[in-house]
Amino acid sequence: SEAIPLLLSNRDVAYEEQAKFSFVYYPFSMKLIWAPLVDSCFFARFGRRKSWLVPAQFVIGVTMLIASQYVDKLLGKEATETESLVPPDVTSLTILFFFLNLMAATQDVAVDGWALTMLKPGNVGYASTCNTVGQTTGWVLGYIIYTNMESAGLITLSQFLIAWGVIFLATTSLIAIFKADKPEQDETYLGLVDTYKIIWKIIRHPLIPVVILFLMTYKFGFASSESLTNLKLLEKGVPKSKVALLSIPMIPVKIIFTILLSAFTVGPRPMTVWLVSFPLRLFFCLVLPLLVYLASILISDDGQFPNYYYVILTTVFALHLSTDYAMQLAIMAFFARISDPAVGGTYMTFLNTLNNLGTMWPRSFALWFVAIITTKVCETGGSIHSTPSYNYTILNDAIEDNCCAGTSEVEACEAGGGSCTTITEGYYILSGVCCLVGYMWLVWGWRAIAQLQQIDPWQWRVVKKIESQHHNEEFDGEKNKIQIFVLLLKLIHGKQSCYLRTITGDILHFEIVPLNQNLF
Repeated sequence: SEAIPLLLSNRDVAYEEQAKFSFVYYPFSMKLIWAPLVDSCFFARFGRRKSWLVPAQFVIGVTMLIASQYVDKLLGKEATETESLVPPDVTSLTILFFFLNLMAATQDVAVDGWALTMLKPGNVGYASTCNTVGQTTGWVLGYIIYTNMESAGLITLSQFLIAWGVIFLATTSLIAIFKADKPEQDETYLGLVDTYKIIWKIIRHPLIPVVILFLMTYKFGFASSESLTNLKLLEKGVPKSKVALLSIPMIPVKIIFTILLSAFTVGPRPMTVWLVSFPLRLFFCLVLPLLVYLASILISDDGQFPNYYYVILTTVFALHLSTDYAMQLAIMAFFARISDPAVGGTYMTFLNTLNNLGTMWPRSFALWFVAIITTKVCETGGSIHSTPSYNYTILNDAIEDNCCAGTSEVEACEAGGGSCTTITEGYYILSGVCCLVGYMWLVWGWRAIAQLQQIDPWQWRVVKKIESQHHNEEFDGEKNKIQIFVLLLKLIHGKQSCYLRTITGDILHFEIVPLNQNLF
């Protein structure tokens, strides 16, 4: 689904439609609704996590095979001498990929919980490393490799879905047959109602309101630059394949970078890496619009760009993505550290849901709002009258009421001998304002995060079973110590004069010392 916006942009789809398609990512921000089902309802014989992971992945594979028969039609067709324009069916594409992501989000809940019990307690911090490396591999295959192969005419989206549908079915079958999912000795199981009660306990936890505010707001500063830059580069004439290739040099860098940073995120202060990366990421978000503006200057008459521009573009993208990866790794390690293993799937899902929702709403807002503050006109031989709101353009020529918003209106403008021209570029304005808000947010965020990561993991727990057992054992131990102490006093009293001395400082360790023995 990451490559679809580029395909839609090549078909001149309006930013309002792009904002609609951005809702396909919202299942990852909604999975908390059904996470308790995944955590508490399962077939014990088959496995607590496999009961959901295997069916979800099978559904994804089957859906891909079915969708492959229709997806090329949904993407639309460009006008030719013999065929008229068929605009993309963005609504149907949104429904299709929303469902695929819905299944992927369900699988994600199971994987999050499985990671907490599959890894040893000392290696839980490496869950974020596995997560990041796995996401990187999928992103490379599904975005970079597919986009370049599609641009070269080597594969269509339909063929790509068929290939990965088969792969999903094959790998899921292997997991179902060969991967054991045995319960841990101390693993806690909660019923469905109890799990929803746990969510309510998590929400009511005194530390969570600050976490919610933090996760829902920290990505606003990056929203405009990160969600719009690739689309704007395409708009300025940079080929789609080149845009995807910008990330290729970062593939080995990201994997190595992730492994190296694991040494800093596994410890008790994983968010230190996050705090260092945040202002740097904001700085590169200010640089990205400059690169878009530079593209409009450097493009030649034949639509080519000098090689040094691609070098600059690749370098800035690499540095920007490095800060993004560092923040992802740090925050995933922080989630793994503070999550309660007794309800690992639900707790991790709750935190990841907030993090994803904090990513998506600024992105949707940026795609929607940039269209409002951008003014475009259809330039023809006649005069042009443009209004600043909603890119509305009135032509007194053959083309009237054409605001150059969407595939059909762009095609109509070009068919009338005109061309769409941007008068006011809202992307630059919105990117600058977002980054300014981000730096202002950091004034509060730095102190809040520094304090949150100093809190002991036990203080984040919501299930008190293990803690209560530990407390009862301590209470019983203290009771026994007091009884021994009383017996010793009875023994001493009336027997002989002596001193009572502790050996290790623990009340259990006593020694009866005669008066004539040197205590030192």
